[in-house]
Amino acid sequence: MESSAALADLPQLERRTLTDTAYAALSDLLASGRLAPGDRLSLRRSAAALGVSVMPVREAVSRLVAEGVLEVAPSRIIRVPIMGAGAFRALAETRIAVEGIAAARAAERRSGAERDAIRQAEAAFRAEAEASQPDRIKAVQLNRDLHFAIYGACGLAPLLEIIGRLWLKAGPVINLDLRACPERLHQGFALRRHAEALAAIEARDGPAASAAIAADIREAADFILSRGTLRDESGER
Repeated sequence: MESSAALADLPQLERRTLTDTAYAALSDLLASGRLAPGDRLSLRRSAAALGVSVMPVREAVSRLVAEGVLEVAPSRIIRVPIMGAGAFRALAETRIAVEGIAAARAAERRSGAERDAIRQAEAAFRAEAEASQPDRIKAVQLNRDLHFAIYGACGLAPLLEIIGRLWLKAGPVINLDLRACPERLHQGFALRRHAEALAAIEARDGPAASAAIAADIREAADFILSRGTLRDESGER
Protein backbone atom coordinates (compact mmCIF):
# COMPACT_ATOMS: atom_id res chain seq x y z
CA MET A 1 0.00 0.00 0.00
CA GLU A 2 1.25 3.45 -0.85
CA SER A 3 2.29 5.21 2.36
CA SER A 4 2.81 8.73 1.03
CA ALA A 5 -0.67 9.89 2.05
CA ALA A 6 -0.19 8.64 5.60
CA LEU A 7 3.30 10.12 5.84
CA ALA A 8 1.98 13.50 4.74
CA ASP A 9 -0.11 13.60 7.91
CA LEU A 10 2.88 13.20 10.23
CA PRO A 11 3.90 16.30 12.19
CA GLN A 12 7.15 18.05 11.39
CA LEU A 13 9.00 16.71 14.41
CA GLU A 14 12.17 18.76 14.07
CA ARG A 15 10.32 22.04 13.64
CA ARG A 16 7.96 21.26 16.48
CA THR A 17 10.89 20.38 18.72
CA LEU A 18 12.66 23.64 17.89
CA THR A 19 9.50 25.60 18.62
CA ASP A 20 9.03 23.80 21.92
CA THR A 21 12.66 24.42 22.79
CA ALA A 22 12.31 28.13 22.02
CA TYR A 23 9.08 28.27 24.01
CA ALA A 24 10.73 26.62 27.02
CA ALA A 25 13.73 28.94 26.84
CA LEU A 26 11.65 32.11 26.63
CA SER A 27 9.34 30.85 29.37
CA ASP A 28 12.35 30.32 31.60
CA LEU A 29 13.47 33.90 31.04
CA LEU A 30 10.05 35.11 32.18
CA ALA A 31 9.50 32.79 35.13
CA SER A 32 13.02 33.23 36.49
CA GLY A 33 12.71 36.99 36.40
CA ARG A 34 15.35 37.72 33.79
CA LEU A 35 12.81 39.80 31.87
CA ALA A 36 10.85 42.62 33.45
CA PRO A 37 7.57 44.33 32.50
CA GLY A 38 8.13 46.59 29.53
CA ASP A 39 11.24 44.75 28.33
CA ARG A 40 11.32 44.26 24.56
CA LEU A 41 12.03 40.95 22.87
CA SER A 42 13.76 40.75 19.49
CA LEU A 43 12.91 37.73 17.37
CA ARG A 44 16.23 37.87 15.55
CA ARG A 45 18.35 38.27 18.65
CA SER A 46 16.43 35.52 20.43
CA ALA A 47 16.90 33.22 17.45
CA ALA A 48 20.62 33.98 17.30
CA ALA A 49 21.01 33.31 21.03
CA LEU A 50 19.24 29.96 20.66
CA GLY A 51 21.07 29.05 17.47
CA VAL A 52 17.89 28.54 15.47
CA SER A 53 16.06 30.31 12.66
CA VAL A 54 13.52 33.01 13.36
CA MET A 55 10.52 30.81 12.53
CA PRO A 56 10.47 28.59 15.66
CA VAL A 57 11.04 31.65 17.83
CA ARG A 58 8.17 33.45 16.09
CA GLU A 59 5.91 30.45 16.73
CA ALA A 60 6.98 30.27 20.38
CA VAL A 61 6.33 33.98 20.82
CA SER A 62 2.90 33.57 19.23
CA ARG A 63 2.05 30.96 21.85
CA LEU A 64 3.21 33.24 24.66
CA VAL A 65 1.21 36.14 23.22
CA ALA A 66 -1.90 33.92 23.05
CA GLU A 67 -1.35 33.04 26.72
CA GLY A 68 -1.14 36.72 27.67
CA VAL A 69 2.48 36.44 28.80
CA LEU A 70 3.87 38.59 25.99
CA GLU A 71 2.14 41.29 23.97
CA VAL A 72 2.54 42.96 20.59
CA ALA A 73 2.55 46.74 20.89
CA PRO A 74 0.92 48.92 18.20
CA SER A 75 4.36 49.43 16.65
CA ARG A 76 4.69 45.62 16.33
CA ILE A 77 7.23 45.57 19.13
CA ILE A 78 7.06 42.40 21.22
CA ARG A 79 7.34 43.10 24.92
CA VAL A 80 6.53 41.86 28.39
CA PRO A 81 3.17 43.35 29.45
CA ILE A 82 3.11 46.05 32.10
CA MET A 83 0.79 44.70 34.78
CA GLY A 84 -1.64 46.86 36.73
CA ALA A 85 -2.07 46.78 40.49
CA GLY A 86 -5.47 45.10 40.33
CA ALA A 87 -4.23 42.35 38.03
CA PHE A 88 -1.21 41.81 40.26
CA ARG A 89 -3.43 41.46 43.35
CA ALA A 90 -5.56 38.90 41.54
CA LEU A 91 -2.47 37.02 40.42
CA ALA A 92 -1.09 36.96 43.97
CA GLU A 93 -4.36 35.67 45.44
CA THR A 94 -4.56 32.98 42.79
CA ARG A 95 -0.97 31.94 43.50
CA ILE A 96 -1.67 31.77 47.22
CA ALA A 97 -4.56 29.38 46.65
CA VAL A 98 -2.93 27.17 44.02
CA GLU A 99 0.62 27.10 45.34
CA GLY A 100 -0.63 26.55 48.87
CA ILE A 101 -2.29 23.33 47.74
CA ALA A 102 0.91 22.19 46.05
CA ALA A 103 3.03 22.96 49.11
CA ALA A 104 0.69 21.05 51.40
CA ARG A 105 0.71 17.99 49.17
CA ALA A 106 4.47 18.21 48.80
CA ALA A 107 4.90 18.16 52.58
CA GLU A 108 2.68 15.13 52.91
CA ARG A 109 3.98 13.16 49.92
CA ARG A 110 7.61 14.17 49.40
CA SER A 111 10.31 11.55 49.17
CA GLY A 112 13.66 11.71 50.93
CA ALA A 113 15.34 12.74 47.68
CA GLU A 114 12.79 15.51 47.10
CA ARG A 115 13.28 16.74 50.66
CA ASP A 116 17.03 16.89 50.08
CA ALA A 117 16.53 18.81 46.83
CA ILE A 118 14.33 21.33 48.65
CA ARG A 119 16.97 21.70 51.36
CA GLN A 120 19.64 22.40 48.76
CA ALA A 121 17.46 24.93 46.94
CA GLU A 122 16.66 26.73 50.20
CA ALA A 123 20.36 26.85 51.11
CA ALA A 124 21.28 28.21 47.67
CA PHE A 125 18.76 31.05 47.91
CA ARG A 126 19.81 31.81 51.48
CA ALA A 127 23.49 32.03 50.51
CA GLU A 128 22.74 34.47 47.70
CA ALA A 129 20.30 36.60 49.71
CA GLU A 130 22.70 36.90 52.65
CA ALA A 131 25.69 37.83 50.49
CA SER A 132 27.11 41.32 51.01
CA GLN A 133 26.30 42.18 47.40
CA PRO A 134 23.73 39.66 46.19
CA ASP A 135 23.10 39.15 42.50
CA ARG A 136 19.45 40.22 42.32
CA ILE A 137 18.67 38.47 39.06
CA LYS A 138 20.24 35.26 40.36
CA ALA A 139 18.30 35.60 43.61
CA VAL A 140 15.01 35.77 41.70
CA GLN A 141 15.99 32.66 39.77
CA LEU A 142 17.02 30.79 42.94
CA ASN A 143 13.75 31.80 44.57
CA ARG A 144 11.91 30.28 41.62
CA ASP A 145 14.06 27.15 41.82
CA LEU A 146 13.17 26.69 45.48
CA HIS A 147 9.46 27.13 44.93
CA PHE A 148 9.44 24.65 42.08
CA ALA A 149 11.53 22.16 44.05
CA ILE A 150 8.66 22.25 46.54
CA TYR A 151 5.86 22.13 44.01
CA GLY A 152 7.56 19.40 42.03
CA ALA A 153 7.08 17.09 45.01
CA CYS A 154 3.29 17.50 45.00
CA GLY A 155 2.77 14.60 42.59
CA LEU A 156 0.24 16.40 40.39
CA ALA A 157 1.53 17.27 36.93
CA PRO A 158 -1.57 19.34 35.95
CA LEU A 159 -1.20 21.44 39.10
CA LEU A 160 2.47 22.02 38.36
CA GLU A 161 1.57 23.14 34.84
CA ILE A 162 -0.93 25.67 36.19
CA ILE A 163 1.66 27.05 38.62
CA GLY A 164 4.17 27.31 35.80
CA ARG A 165 1.81 29.52 33.82
CA LEU A 166 1.20 31.74 36.83
CA TRP A 167 4.93 32.22 37.27
CA LEU A 168 5.32 33.32 33.67
CA LYS A 169 3.33 36.39 34.70
CA ALA A 170 4.70 36.78 38.23
CA GLY A 171 8.42 36.46 37.45
CA PRO A 172 8.83 39.71 35.51
CA VAL A 173 7.04 41.79 38.17
CA ILE A 174 9.16 40.32 40.96
CA ASN A 175 12.29 41.04 38.95
CA LEU A 176 11.27 44.62 38.26
CA ASP A 177 10.71 45.19 41.97
CA LEU A 178 14.11 43.80 42.94
CA ARG A 179 15.80 45.93 40.29
CA ALA A 180 14.28 49.04 41.85
CA CYS A 181 14.43 47.96 45.49
CA PRO A 182 17.37 45.60 46.11
CA GLU A 183 17.28 46.12 49.87
CA ARG A 184 14.21 43.87 50.03
CA LEU A 185 16.54 40.87 49.95
CA HIS A 186 18.22 42.04 53.15
CA GLN A 187 14.93 42.47 54.99
CA GLY A 188 14.68 38.71 55.29
CA PHE A 189 10.96 38.19 54.70
CA ALA A 190 11.50 35.49 52.08
CA LEU A 191 14.28 33.85 54.11
CA ARG A 192 12.01 33.41 57.12
CA ARG A 193 9.09 32.04 55.11
CA HIS A 194 11.34 29.70 53.15
CA ALA A 195 12.79 28.35 56.39
CA GLU A 196 9.28 27.82 57.73
CA ALA A 197 8.25 26.00 54.56
CA LEU A 198 11.32 23.77 54.69
CA ALA A 199 10.71 22.91 58.34
CA ALA A 200 7.08 22.05 57.60
CA ILE A 201 8.05 19.86 54.67
CA GLU A 202 10.64 18.05 56.75
CA ALA A 203 7.97 17.45 59.40
CA ARG A 204 5.38 16.43 56.79
CA ASP A 205 3.10 19.19 58.07
CA GLY A 206 0.91 20.10 55.09
CA PRO A 207 -1.05 22.99 56.65
CA ALA A 208 2.13 24.64 57.94
CA ALA A 209 3.82 24.33 54.54
CA SER A 210 0.79 25.87 52.85
CA ALA A 211 0.71 28.71 55.38
CA ALA A 212 4.41 29.47 54.91
CA ILE A 213 4.13 29.62 51.13
CA ALA A 214 0.97 31.74 51.36
CA ALA A 215 2.70 34.18 53.70
CA ASP A 216 5.73 34.33 51.41
CA ILE A 217 3.60 35.24 48.39
CA ARG A 218 1.38 37.66 50.31
CA GLU A 219 4.22 39.56 51.96
CA ALA A 220 6.09 39.96 48.69
CA ALA A 221 2.91 41.13 46.94
CA ASP A 222 2.05 43.59 49.72
CA PHE A 223 5.56 45.03 49.58
CA ILE A 224 5.43 45.48 45.81
CA LEU A 225 1.98 47.05 45.93
CA SER A 226 2.96 49.36 48.79
CA ARG A 227 5.64 50.95 46.63
CA GLY A 228 3.02 52.20 44.18
CA THR A 229 5.03 51.36 41.07
CA LEU A 230 2.27 49.35 39.41
CA ARG A 231 -0.29 51.36 37.43
CA ASP A 232 -3.81 51.72 38.79
CA GLU A 233 -6.94 50.27 37.18
CA SER A 234 -7.28 53.24 34.86
CA GLY A 235 -3.89 52.45 33.33
CA GLU A 236 -2.16 55.44 34.93
CA ARG A 237 0.94 55.12 37.10
